[in-house]
Amino acid sequence: MKRTAVFLLFLFVFVNQLFAESAANRVESSATVLNEIMAAPDKGIPEEILGSAKCIAVVPSLLKGGFIFGGAHGKGVATCRTADGWSAPAPFTVTGGSFGLQIGVQGVDLVMVIMNDKGMQALLSSKFKLGADASAAAGPVGRHAEASTDWKMKAEVLTYSRARGLFAGVTVNGAAIHQDEDATRELYGRLVPFKTILTGAVATPAGGEPFVAAVRKAVGEQSSSSSPAPAEPKKQ
Repeated sequence: MKRTAVFLLFLFVFVNQLFAESAANRVESSATVLNEIMAAPDKGIPEEILGSAKCIAVVPSLLKGGFIFGGAHGKGVATCRTADGWSAPAPFTVTGGSFGLQIGVQGVDLVMVIMNDKGMQALLSSKFKLGADASAAAGPVGRHAEASTDWKMKAEVLTYSRARGLFAGVTVNGAAIHQDEDATRELYGRLVPFKTILTGAVATPAGGEPFVAAVRKAVGEQSSSSSPAPAEPKKQ
């Protein structure tokens, strides 16, 4: 009984520390995940998929709560393609859902690639559920997507996971994605609507640049396509 209590206390502290991560640190962690995945192109996201992506979202250290919390919980950032390049990053949370992999306390990195306008519109709504409002499927892995695959027609969102160094497509259903309002206030100094951020209506704050730079690098675009804006003063 004592061992169980100690374990539960450790898990509670661990999860709280993870979720207490600052918005800027989350941006850095998401950028690191994407950079590390794309550092091994033969085992990463195919060029054709990244070239066609409407939006890219990364959740570093998605946790499965199991009998304590139920479902999975994580926090990430997303960016969408605009006429002027990639948008500023929008913080979000992901909760619940059924994941086609074993997620332990150590966490799993989750990458979601939104492939078409319907998936993008679902993301812009700031409240949508994978598998219901937008269909999701495990994405192919490798330098190139095979011509025989139907990934263009298969789903609005292609999903990937990385655990213990292994990167693979993963099936995700029922996970709910919402704007993280607290992290948005922290990153932008005020609450900016999810859609406003992802449609490119606001400039990238200095704290959000690492993730946008990682996305530009992943899709093969020049890092000069956008520049961070000076930090806005926080409203009292």
